[in-house]
Amino acid sequence: MRLLIAILVLLLVGLQYRLWVGDGGIREVWDLQEAIGAQRAKNAVLGERNRALDAEVRDLKTGLDAVEERARKEVGMIREGETFFRIVESRAGRP
Repeated sequence: MRLLIAILVLLLVGLQYRLWVGDGGIREVWDLQEAIGAQRAKNAVLGERNRALDAEVRDLKTGLDAVEERARKEVGMIREGETFFRIVESRAGRP
């Protein structure tokens, strides 16, 4: 009888070990759930960035105002009839 109880206790301990520590155990499930949460947070940030880029692309495809604004900022475009003024700051010690 004692041998049967000892075998059953050893089986119970072995199964508990596999449940908590072994491959596919509770600890691994918790780690994976944490990794899923972190990945979802990253995906949310990247999704917002993608929405902003998509809106910018749609704006550039449909509206000339966005293209003109970008050309003015990035390459210094001016319209015909406009006057371009460049303000140069004097260096220290020179008038």
